[in-house]
Amino acid sequence: MKTPSFWKNKTLLSTALLPAGWIYAGLTALRLKLKKPYHTAIPVICVGNLTAGGSGKTPTAVSLAKILKHSGKNPFFVSRGYGGRLQNVIVDSERHTAADTGDEPLLLSREAPVALNADRGKAAVLALQNGADVIIMDDGFQNPTLHKDLSFLIIDGGFGFGNGRPVPAGPLRENLDKGLARADAAVIIGDDQCGVRSLLGDLPVFEGRICPEPVPDSQNIKAIAFAGIGRPGKFYASLKECGVNIIATHDFPDHHFYTKDELQKLMNEAQEKSAVLYTTAKDFVKIPAALRPHFRVLEISIKWKDEAALADFVLSRI
Repeated sequence: MKTPSFWKNKTLLSTALLPAGWIYAGLTALRLKLKKPYHTAIPVICVGNLTAGGSGKTPTAVSLAKILKHSGKNPFFVSRGYGGRLQNVIVDSERHTAADTGDEPLLLSREAPVALNADRGKAAVLALQNGADVIIMDDGFQNPTLHKDLSFLIIDGGFGFGNGRPVPAGPLRENLDKGLARADAAVIIGDDQCGVRSLLGDLPVFEGRICPEPVPDSQNIKAIAFAGIGRPGKFYASLKECGVNIIATHDFPDHHFYTKDELQKLMNEAQEKSAVLYTTAKDFVKIPAALRPHFRVLEISIKWKDEAALADFVLSRI
């Protein structure tokens, strides 16, 4: 789905949907209470959030894997493989496609091995069997199947917690106070424009910023940008900050799998307008290899305000 614009503010539509939101939050709380999580023999780090839509979880998870590898650890990601057809496998980026594994697992596998199973406990067993000594859950803060030893909440500083209401009335996946109480630390991505820090109480807070890597050569380039992520506007803003002249944008639902007709239409538009096509890394892995030369990808990473403090915190907790 695309992130609804009314999730930012308390509108009449949001208020009308609020009873459904209370039911959603209640069911989430019930699921978390009733399910007994599996305890694995190795530490589990959860990189999650309290809101639906993109907040920076995947680049944070990738950065944590880099930190762990630098300290001599052998991290594995675990994922449910949303949108993929395979289960209980270790993702092989040379052999598997996004249709096999889902887009995010394929993207994560560029940094560390990914154990795939809708049951995160079973995925953890698979990771342990293949040599993992620490597990990173990219998403899964509301998933009760695997015990977490360290849970990070990732927060988009430009969006915060939106209107503070649960899905579908707002972006919250659960009650805000209950979610904050289960977290061990928070990560604010970008400037805190919504005052979320004041809501985090005594939680340790780490700050980071999404940075293009490398910065695209934007001189005299006209670009058509498209993305199938929670908040495509963040991607377009990153391109503009790099100096890319965006002449058109196309939004697709999060985790969207592109048809040949959709890709051909984008390529035709680019040819007609003498423009290049830009997309995200998560979208790029879903483009057939034969067509990828027609598309450019904006790779991103997180630059931490104090990476050493983050590394010390993680290593001390696991």
